[in-house]
Amino acid sequence: MNKKLGLTYVATGSISYGILATVVKYANSQGAGTALLTFAQYVFAALILTILAWKVTNTRNFKENHELPSSKLKRKLMAYGTTLGFSSSFYYMTIQYVPVSVGIILLMQAIWMGVVIDLITTKGKNSSLKIIGALVAIIGTLLAAKVFENSISFHPLGIAFGLLAAISFTSFMYFSNRLDHQTHVIIKSKYLVYGGFVIVLLFWNFHILHEFTLKDMFKWGVFLAIFGSIIPPVFFSQGMPSIGTGLGSIVSSIEIPFSVLSAAVILNEDVSILQWVGIAIILFAVVLINFRKEKIIH
Repeated sequence: MNKKLGLTYVATGSISYGILATVVKYANSQGAGTALLTFAQYVFAALILTILAWKVTNTRNFKENHELPSSKLKRKLMAYGTTLGFSSSFYYMTIQYVPVSVGIILLMQAIWMGVVIDLITTKGKNSSLKIIGALVAIIGTLLAAKVFENSISFHPLGIAFGLLAAISFTSFMYFSNRLDHQTHVIIKSKYLVYGGFVIVLLFWNFHILHEFTLKDMFKWGVFLAIFGSIIPPVFFSQGMPSIGTGLGSIVSSIEIPFSVLSAAVILNEDVSILQWVGIAIILFAVVLINFRKEKIIH
């Protein structure tokens, strides 16, 4: 795959993630419960990926290019996938207490959390640039989350769930770099979603039954499954190897402005100039953190 197509894949996956919270909150306003929406997303994602995986394994040249996952790898993929279930559940809980434009900023604390993990795993390699980038990202966050606007106050549960979502998302990104690359991306995604589905069932439990309606499940479930649990992991797995992790991180940060813009257009959320400045600073921080890495790679 050429670099331009890889960039398109990663950007598309990021935009898919970016629109999720807006759709969930809009569905909430139409009477659909969050527990049902999360459940529907993973039910349809698991079903679609199971069918696609069956088709993939029955293609003529499958065994020549890919390996079937072992039982050990299946369990590992499902374990990694639990971070997806936690990320979705915590993120959707976050936007019950704060605007989507703030929820995405809380989720993207994964930027500096990822830097912390990177510093630990690389034993401080290129630490000065990474630390500066992380600090810049935090400054941008304070602006983008309207911390300096006196008229704004946020529910502490919204902040707590947002940070938990960020930790879960950071964990998924960390584990995704340890996936077996000889297994087809559709098959890997299937087991990741299976793991996430287990967490969704445990997290929401009886709330799913309480909110369950076939109409809402089919109305929103397929869309959320495709844009939340199928396109992003598949497209990231396809695009990242061709453009590299550093450039991939820069491109994937398009999720932030797209999520804020969709919330402003669809939900009529008020986004101030100060917030856009904060978002620009966060994007600059992502570029700064990955600049030296990209210079070395390319």
